[in-house]
Amino acid sequence: MEIKQILLKYWGYSSFRPMQEEIISSALSGKDTLALLPTGGGKSICYQVPGLAKEGICLVISPLIALMKDQVENLKERNIPAACIYSGQTSAEIDTTLDNCIYGKIKFLYVSPERLTTKLMRARIQKMNVNLVAIDESHCISQWGYDFRPPYLRIAEIRELVPDAVFMALTATATKKVIGDIIEKLEFRDYNVFRNSFERKNLIYAVLKEEDKLKRLLKICKSVKGTGVIYARNRKKTKEIALFLKKNNIPADFYHAGLDSVTREKKQEAWMKEKPPVVVATNAFGMGIDKPNVRFVVHMDMPDSPEAYFQEAGRGGRDGKKAYAVLLYNKADISNAKQFLKLSYPEIKFIKTVYNSLGNYLQLAVGSGENMAFDFELSSFCDTYNLNPLLTYNALKLLENEGYILMEGALTNPSKVMILLNKENIYRFQVATPKYDTLLKTILRSYPGLFTEMVKIEENVIAKRINSTKDNVIKNLKELDRLKVIKYSPQNEMPRIVFCQARVDPKYFALSPKVYADRKKFAEIRIKAMEEYVSSTTKCRSQYLIEYFGEENTKRCGKCDVCLERNKLELSKLEFDRILEWVKPIVMDGPVKVDEIMDKVNNPNEEKKVMNVIRWLIDTKKIIIDPDTQVMKWNG
Repeated sequence: MEIKQILLKYWGYSSFRPMQEEIISSALSGKDTLALLPTGGGKSICYQVPGLAKEGICLVISPLIALMKDQVENLKERNIPAACIYSGQTSAEIDTTLDNCIYGKIKFLYVSPERLTTKLMRARIQKMNVNLVAIDESHCISQWGYDFRPPYLRIAEIRELVPDAVFMALTATATKKVIGDIIEKLEFRDYNVFRNSFERKNLIYAVLKEEDKLKRLLKICKSVKGTGVIYARNRKKTKEIALFLKKNNIPADFYHAGLDSVTREKKQEAWMKEKPPVVVATNAFGMGIDKPNVRFVVHMDMPDSPEAYFQEAGRGGRDGKKAYAVLLYNKADISNAKQFLKLSYPEIKFIKTVYNSLGNYLQLAVGSGENMAFDFELSSFCDTYNLNPLLTYNALKLLENEGYILMEGALTNPSKVMILLNKENIYRFQVATPKYDTLLKTILRSYPGLFTEMVKIEENVIAKRINSTKDNVIKNLKELDRLKVIKYSPQNEMPRIVFCQARVDPKYFALSPKVYADRKKFAEIRIKAMEEYVSSTTKCRSQYLIEYFGEENTKRCGKCDVCLERNKLELSKLEFDRILEWVKPIVMDGPVKVDEIMDKVNNPNEEKKVMNVIRWLIDTKKIIIDPDTQVMKWNG
């Protein structure tokens, strides 16, 4: 089947988005391919279409369990067989899934990079007919990516296991340095990069310096009609802001990772249906959510990096229609960001203490625990060892960056069941033990695929169908699991810690001071870049962001807050730049007054233009003027 037929059959689209077809054709011609597409640019189709076009299975490496699950569910809804494996699943679930992949029943297998390093996974991959290896969020492979994950560095090791497979790396945010790293670490055969412009022509950026942010937010919500996302740095603020909006007749709700999975799912579904149209959330909101008609995205706090901001702001206007990305800030935001950065990098000695305490807390012997997952509550851990929660959390994040552990948020791990007996033996069991007959019949009628894989079930739905209680259904399912009739995996709501490698003896625990210092320095550079973005009054917002990601020969958007101010001058870019180049050295050579500059203008037709440029330079504080002497000084 041709790629356009695949696109139409499974996605209902008659044509590809810009760059998608070229990326797909590159992979199908056998070339390792790096695809750089902005948020909402349709990255997943770039590997899903060639994966379907080729014989065999596509192996997808993704860092976030929530994203993996969303992708698998989306594919299944399109009748495309897909599965995912991640830390914390039972050995029976993993075994069954891998067998289905080997025997051709699965078309897409999603795995975490940590899982890919295990001996079991590597042994089974060799038996699969892998046609394509897709590495999602591939900026994680680079030390200079904003979300570095050490297990990504080992992905290239599987090349020898699947020598004929094409590698495709995908990311929405990558600087030149990161692009070079991705190609080198994945051992690309050739430099083969497809880059769609990061420019979002329908997205209007604005940075507003505000002391009363809530008042400004209310104005935005009232003036921009439609669906909106408002990002706040912490959980408490999401609730406070949502309540403030509701009191002012703006239907809004709040969302953060601390809510239980049922509540999160309900809130997300309600917002997708625009009941209410506005959600106030932490950055936990948005992963895997593809709502095209978001009309505004407001940040109430300055993000930690241009990468994070670009990705979150980019959730607006995916339908191609006008949308607004507004960042509200004040001086306190910059000092808060710098303070937050300090807390994000606790001393190495403290990190070692946290690691050792974690091993003791989870009762792990030295040398044990590799790829094991443990339910984990940060508050209980900190209380046990009298540790500061924020510093401890940041220490755990650094341990994750070094590849020692993986932190998983409270997961929506639904209950699952698989029938272990064959059809003949399950019938005999039902006849011999009528106590379980109605339950088993109901499960078999309600859920297909029970004999080949772990299938999602809902105990409360089953309870209604057999006129019982949820607790009673759970009790009987556990009993059937004990009898080895079924494999039952109950729902898990707890956050987890996964040990990516066996617990290290404290004597041999190593955290490179250089790597630590480099990571901290790079985080400081990203904070500085955000500070420049919010405080600049002369650089087009869109230009600033896309140049940060390495694009050259960019043009002013003409629509952001900076461009709108420039447009008031009624000057073309060429005229403005020409006059600026003339005025700047005169002021720098000062002291000089406005009148003295105007006396130097020979063409009367130029006087108004020169005056407009000088006024603009004063307004944007590029020129400082002494109120007493009227002498000007260059401040750019």
